Amino acid sequence: MPAHDRSSGILRATLALFLGAMMAGCSPPGGQAVGAERPDWTDLRERMVRQQIETRGVKDEQVLAAMRSVPRHRFVPDDYREASYQDSPLPIGESQTISQPYIVALMSELLEVEAGDKVLEIGTGSGYQAAVLAAMGVEVYTVEIRQGLCERAKLTLAELGYDNAYVRCGDGYGGWPEQAPFAGVIVTAAPDRIPEPLIDQLAVGARMVIPLGDFYQQLMVIKKTDDGVEERSVIPVRFVPMTGEIELQGEDED
Repeated sequence: MPAHDRSSGILRATLALFLGAMMAGCSPPGGQAVGAERPDWTDLRERMVRQQIETRGVKDEQVLAAMRSVPRHRFVPDDYREASYQDSPLPIGESQTISQPYIVALMSELLEVEAGDKVLEIGTGSGYQAAVLAAMGVEVYTVEIRQGLCERAKLTLAELGYDNAYVRCGDGYGGWPEQAPFAGVIVTAAPDRIPEPLIDQLAVGARMVIPLGDFYQQLMVIKKTDDGVEERSVIPVRFVPMTGEIELQGEDED
């Protein structure tokens, strides 16, 4: 076969392979397949806020704006990203979960904090609750007892630029005393009673939002006053149990 015929044949074969790959929706390794659609995360967040949160009565504009802005899908494992804006908690590893979006919004609203306030969070988990508070302009000090989750949350928050969220790995029972007093305390794991160090680190007039109980739990708002604390029950909830020192304290009382 003449050289120019061989060249023409090779060119035609190459073109045919390329067109075939395009029609099949193929892409180079690691690339986005032709025709594949990425989720519109912004639209999913807007629908989440409108359908799951506003309809249940959350009205704080700072909270709603934060829930619209924080990329919840970045705080869940890859296998659950498609479900990250659904009306449910999701597993994040180590037998822990990221809370239902409505619960995150409700707890954030119940704190009644403003931009510039300092808040303590016990139970960082994925880091999503801390990110929502940070997006509200709050200075967040968050403690996570599980080392793997703690390091992952720290990395995610840093990658997303939440430089007003500070993460500590350790037992949250003792709080973060060197940063006290706090304008709010939020606890995202359920003890059977309120840890006294957290009350001590709460500013007078400030609120703690905490799930209390064993199997049957109530979301509580604890307001610190000059005379002690005022307690208010909000709704039944289901959180993972608080572990660590709180368990030892319970054994000492038995």
